[in-house]
This record gives sequence, C-alpha cells and structure tokens, in this order.
Amino acid sequence: MTRSKPYASRRPLRSVAGFSLIEVMVALIIISIGLLGIAKLQAVALSSTGTAGKRSLAAVEAASVASAMHADRAYWSLASSAVPTVISGTTIASSPDPALVSGVDCWAAAPCTTVQMAAYDLTQWAVSAQTIFPSYQASILCPPPAASLPNTCTITITWTENTVAANTQGIVPAAGAAFQTPTYILYVQP
Repeated sequence: MTRSKPYASRRPLRSVAGFSLIEVMVALIIISIGLLGIAKLQAVALSSTGTAGKRSLAAVEAASVASAMHADRAYWSLASSAVPTVISGTTIASSPDPALVSGVDCWAAAPCTTVQMAAYDLTQWAVSAQTIFPSYQASILCPPPAASLPNTCTITITWTENTVAANTQGIVPAAGAAFQTPTYILYVQP
C-alpha cells in the first residue's frame, strides 16, 4: 500500500491581490507619452490656425491695396517702372516716383493730385498693415506693359511669423528655428 502525504503535495493557492509597482509604472509611462503626443498635436493645430489667419489677413490687405489702385486709376494705370515701390512699417520706404514717397493728407489739403492720392492711400494702408503684421514688407511693381497690353501690377506682402513644426522637416533652416517668412502675391490691373 502506498502511503500518501496528506499535505505535502498540495501547494497553497496564492491569491492575486492587485497590480505590482512595475505594472503601474509602465502604465504611467504609456499614458505620459500619449499625453505628450496630444499636447504637441494641439500646439501644431493652434499654430496652423494662426498661420492660416495671417494668410487670410494678407489676402484682405492685398485686396485693399488693389481697391485703392482701382480707385486711383489715373495714377496706377500710367505708373510703370522696373523698380518696385517698397512699403515697410508705417511709411513708403522707396519708390521710383519721388512724389509718391512723401504722403500728403488728402482730407486736409484739397484737391489732391493723382500722385498725392496714391501716396495718401499707401500711407493709410501701411498704418493698417503695421497693426496686423508688426514685421512686414510690401512691394508694388508695375513694369512697363508690352505692346498694347494693359498695365499689370504685382502686390507682394512678406511677413515673419512664429510657427510650431510637427517635426524637424517642418522647420525652415534658413529662417531659424521656428520663424517663417511667408509671402502673398496678388496680380492686379489698375
């Protein structure tokens, strides 16, 4: 007859009471990485919204200059030069027409000539653009037309904006770590 060991072959059952500290730490690391990814995604989305807003405002500002050019066709349809009129800050920085650089207040001095009206419009536009784009540069180029074609002008607005890139490919190396200089161009026939 074989003799069995009454309790020697039986092992006591261990009850599972909860998570170990290692499991909790791994779960916290996974959740932290996910939350960091969501925070980065939120920053990129916010930056993209700001960039799109500035581009829309640049389109509105360029259309504003085009409207002023249409209103003063007597000047802009005859203005032709290979040198652009440059607007920076709140002033007209340079122009091929010396009378265009010095703006006159057309509300106080009446009547204004066509060049004075164009200078007044550009000066008022520069003040408006400065509030939207603190560091911008705009140029208006009206090259001489070919043969019997109408005069076509190019309005270019360039500004600096701070952006957040999703990865290192989104950063423009020439402009620095997080600054970009977008450009908006509008072609108009005054």
